[in-house]
Amino acid sequence: MTEAVGILNLTAFAAEPGGGNPAGVVLDASALTAADMQRIAAELGHPETAFVTGRDGERVSVRYFSPDAEVPFCGHATIATAVALAEQSGVGSWVFATPAGDVDVVTTGEPGRIAAGFTSVEPHVADLDSEVASRLLDLLGLADEDLDPRMPLAQAFAGNVHPVVSVGSAATFDGFSYDPLPVRALMDERGWAGTVTVIHVAGEIGDGMTVEARNIFPVGDILEDPATGSAAAALGVYLRDRIALPAPFRFTVRQGRHIDRPSILEVDVPPVGGIRVSGTAVPLEG
Repeated sequence: MTEAVGILNLTAFAAEPGGGNPAGVVLDASALTAADMQRIAAELGHPETAFVTGRDGERVSVRYFSPDAEVPFCGHATIATAVALAEQSGVGSWVFATPAGDVDVVTTGEPGRIAAGFTSVEPHVADLDSEVASRLLDLLGLADEDLDPRMPLAQAFAGNVHPVVSVGSAATFDGFSYDPLPVRALMDERGWAGTVTVIHVAGEIGDGMTVEARNIFPVGDILEDPATGSAAAALGVYLRDRIALPAPFRFTVRQGRHIDRPSILEVDVPPVGGIRVSGTAVPLEG
């Protein structure tokens, strides 16, 4: 199947060579069925593959598939698709029509050095049910006393729903582990199509801070996502609307260190509306 389809393999948000999150991109998937897309995504084995199913001027229809299922939105595959489009037809702006809603995308730079940013759909934050929160912490091997009291448990949406778990100790953040099967079962039960976002902030919470993130994503052979654009956007609305961090503000997410794929995502949070996540994408080595 993959040999007959024009597939690009890119890595998005790489902080250094060998880093970032791999994504497949098919710029013309108009003749593919959903079953075809799912097979291709499974064969590639990347966390997600993006399929451009139609184009009408600046409006681009995109679907996203993990190796196991279709997902409403994928941030790193959006960045990869935007860079691929810009390499093909020049930098510019598009509206990606995704299953999660319309996403504004902008690319800048020159061939071989193109950066992209997307602005999420309208985001929101909700409480995490106490029973669900207890189950999640137990599955991650964490206890209430491991959490950062400045950042309470919640779930945030910016294309996908992401529970946000903030860990107070760097050692605990680096050291926790989990059994993928029960975590996957809980995620499916709760409709968490993206990741479980576990973070650590070593210093003050504020404009210009750096957030370390581990995004739990038990899909196929994958346990942890190297760079998660939708989670970075969800974290932005969490900080704005749950922590009440005064907006506008900007922060950096560093991710992927624990699986040897260091990544960096830049997040801009306006006073209202969607969250902007920016980064790069380059051809996947090997």
